[in-house]
Amino acid sequence: MHLDFSLVTILNAMSCLTVALALGIYAMKKFLIPILLSAAIVLIAITITFRAAPTLTPDAVLINDAVMTFSNNPHTADSISQFNAQLSYALQDMDRVRMVRDSRLRATLYTFVILVAAASFLLCFYCDRKILAPFRKLKKFARRIAAGNLDTPLEMDSNNLFGAFTESFDIMREELHHSRESERSANQSKKELVASLSHDIKTPVASIKAVTELMLVLSTNEKEKSRLHTITSKAEQIDALITNMFHATLEELEALSVTQEEVASTQISAIIKSADYNMRVTDFTIPDCLLLADALRLQQVFDNIISNSYKYAVTDICISSFYDAEFLSIEIRDFGTGVPEEDLPLVTGKFYRGSNAHGAEGHGIGLYISRYFMQQMGGELECKNVPGGFVVRVSVRLAR
Repeated sequence: MHLDFSLVTILNAMSCLTVALALGIYAMKKFLIPILLSAAIVLIAITITFRAAPTLTPDAVLINDAVMTFSNNPHTADSISQFNAQLSYALQDMDRVRMVRDSRLRATLYTFVILVAAASFLLCFYCDRKILAPFRKLKKFARRIAAGNLDTPLEMDSNNLFGAFTESFDIMREELHHSRESERSANQSKKELVASLSHDIKTPVASIKAVTELMLVLSTNEKEKSRLHTITSKAEQIDALITNMFHATLEELEALSVTQEEVASTQISAIIKSADYNMRVTDFTIPDCLLLADALRLQQVFDNIISNSYKYAVTDICISSFYDAEFLSIEIRDFGTGVPEEDLPLVTGKFYRGSNAHGAEGHGIGLYISRYFMQQMGGELECKNVPGGFVVRVSVRLAR
């Protein structure tokens, strides 16, 4: 392989391209110095190669010297022999010089290729670490924000090219978090206000009912009694609405707490009698035992169940009880039309009212709250249709 001196121009051009590459990535200061050093090494290698290489004598000059020697020598045979020796030596010397130069040029080219490959690798590594990696972090950050996670800050690296950009994203996260907390706090305050007003309204409504009942007892005028009955009915309606609103608000506030303690089963009898203000529950017995329950929440459970029987069945109510493994099960049965089968799995759902509830007061939250209370006490509430009526089973856990 023989290379001409025109390769000097090519190698110098490649060196210039290396310098241009270094200048083109001037912003990437971390690898600017290594790339400039690589270009300098290439230039030094080219200079050493051609300065150290022996100067080649043109072939025409050598042949001319040989001819002159031949013409000046009277001895033709000696001249021919000397001419051949001189020409052969000149050609061998030219081949030797070319071989040395070619080997040095190959070494220079290999060095240049290796340096360009190393510079390319470093450039790719830099782009991945300083350009692509920050964008991958931003992608994960955006997914966390979309999922509602506003607590985890965005990790920032002030040394990369997008430090200020990522800082703006984290400021956005903080503002969103602040806005969400403000909204949650405002909603919490509204719910607390509704719960407080609901509780406060129940007291004057109860007073209205008590005074009206007293006036009914003392009144002898039928027209006046009719009006008093209307007042009582509306007061009960207001009381039921306020109770539903109060329970719904407390449930959203997670204020429907349950405190379990040992409760004597004799309290169940008192709770049922207290809930049966229309005296529709027939005689019943509850076996003596100790239960794990919250007496206040049990009162609300039986209030809701018996109130539903009043509204939807308007019949007598039969209560039975029995032991069921670790529970005392109490069944409250009325003799109404029951619940349509398609509505039965949904009657304990929040704000659900069956197709048989048209014309009856209520908001479909009584059984939902009652089932919630029983589950918090470690028990259960189940509803089912039976021939000629509807049954709600309340299972209260026995104390060990």
